[in-house]
Amino acid sequence: MFAFLLEKVSIWFETAERNRREEYLAQSSDIVQLEKRIRSLETEGYSL
Repeated sequence: MFAFLLEKVSIWFETAERNRREEYLAQSSDIVQLEKRIRSLETEGYSL
């Protein structure tokens, strides 16, 4: 039971983080800014 709850919480956090990254990338005004943001996430990590 504990493993099941832990897995569900983990999935919830992963989904929330993915949505946050997607929202951050979607705010880009053009392709150049989008590419810079993607590179920034890849090099500096995914913590916004």
